[in-house]
Amino acid sequence: MNCCILGAGAWGTAMALHLDRCGHSVTLVPRRMEHALEIASSRENRDYLAGYTLPHGIQIGCEIEPVLMEAEVIFLACPSKALRTLCQSIQPHLSSAWQLKLCLIMCKGLELESLKTPAEIVAQELPSLACGVLSGPTFAGEVAAGKPTAVVLAVGNDCPQAEHYQEAFSNTGLRAYLSDDVRGTELGGTLKNIYAIGSGLSDGLQLGDNAKAALLTRSLNEMVRLGALLGAREATFFGLSGFGDLVATCSGAWSRNRTFGERIGQGEKPQKIIDSQKTVVEGYRAVECLHQLCATKKIEAPILSVIHAILYESLDPKAAMQQLMTRDLKTE
Repeated sequence: MNCCILGAGAWGTAMALHLDRCGHSVTLVPRRMEHALEIASSRENRDYLAGYTLPHGIQIGCEIEPVLMEAEVIFLACPSKALRTLCQSIQPHLSSAWQLKLCLIMCKGLELESLKTPAEIVAQELPSLACGVLSGPTFAGEVAAGKPTAVVLAVGNDCPQAEHYQEAFSNTGLRAYLSDDVRGTELGGTLKNIYAIGSGLSDGLQLGDNAKAALLTRSLNEMVRLGALLGAREATFFGLSGFGDLVATCSGAWSRNRTFGERIGQGEKPQKIIDSQKTVVEGYRAVECLHQLCATKKIEAPILSVIHAILYESLDPKAAMQQLMTRDLKTE
């Protein structure tokens, strides 16, 4: 199968390595020409996933049009804030992409301006393409190394060969589970980044294991409730794209969202951290998006609200935790 990955961050690069091990033809397309040339020369993505050699079977593309002409499946691996622009750059070339059957989204988050999920954006910009979502607990370094990983492949009714793609993208290192709850899979991947920031705050404030366990438990409860109110199936959040991704992102030292929260808990300012690093902290924008969505729909989300106040209203993290601990008592 001919696969094209648009976006050469850590996750996109790891997926290129995985698909190559599955025996597929793979083209990785960085956003910047200079980045493409550097990867092609060194056979390593030193900017985002250093330490992993890219086999020469993985082609490095510089332009979208020629790779789309041969692609059967495209993977959209850009940050969520860049997804609409990427889709708009793809659209003019679809007429020559005669083999293209499926578009798989790898980013997690909502669009700040419209509060739409990635699948909704793709449906708007590329309506002729069948679209799915690849999500779950996927630390890029472990996927790149071929360590055991499980993901959710969520596709809608416009993808009649779902089992074919499930088998094609699975091997002894990565196992794909099918779902038809695209919205729930996307919301799980978005919400877990928010609660991972909360987990990092707990770590940064050194609140201890009891506090972190309680925070994660109540975060899962809030995630399930929010997801159901926003149109997803509750069961989805107890799977890989919900609970599974929450556990990994809230505990892993590699998690950008957890580390971001930890640094804030240690006294750093959110905006200063965001401005100082090259990699994207998807949870930062997700907090604002979900806060707006909950306000519009009049949904109460105490943990989300407190994290939003810390990130966007300069609420002191210690005072924020006190707010959560002094809420009215209730049954579980």
